[in-house]
Amino acid sequence: MEQIPKEIQDKLAQFQGLQSQLQMMSMQKQQLMLQSTDIDNALAELGKLNDENIYEAIGPLLIETNKEGSEKKLNDNKETVSTRIKILEKQEQRISSKLNELKAELQSLLKVGEGEGVITAG
Repeated sequence: MEQIPKEIQDKLAQFQGLQSQLQMMSMQKQQLMLQSTDIDNALAELGKLNDENIYEAIGPLLIETNKEGSEKKLNDNKETVSTRIKILEKQEQRISSKLNELKAELQSLLKVGEGEGVITAG
């Protein structure tokens, strides 16, 4: 069995690292989207209330709060989560682009290597 050139090994390692990053970002984005949905549901429930007592969980405690304060806090959280989702989406696009470039480079290197007896993928 022939040895894979160092350049190809390095590019493959970089490719796998970027794939892992992309997968982690995807999971983070999914968690943030779930948070966003939870916030939307909480805001919808708050909208149904009049001036009833509202309690907010802070650690193991339930603290009485008012509707306006809770809505403001939830809206602020929603904005923060939305911003983080947008940032992750931009990062995902950048990494996907880099992955496509690396894929093309690897395919090119592997085709060139075929003539020189280098092991090919597939």
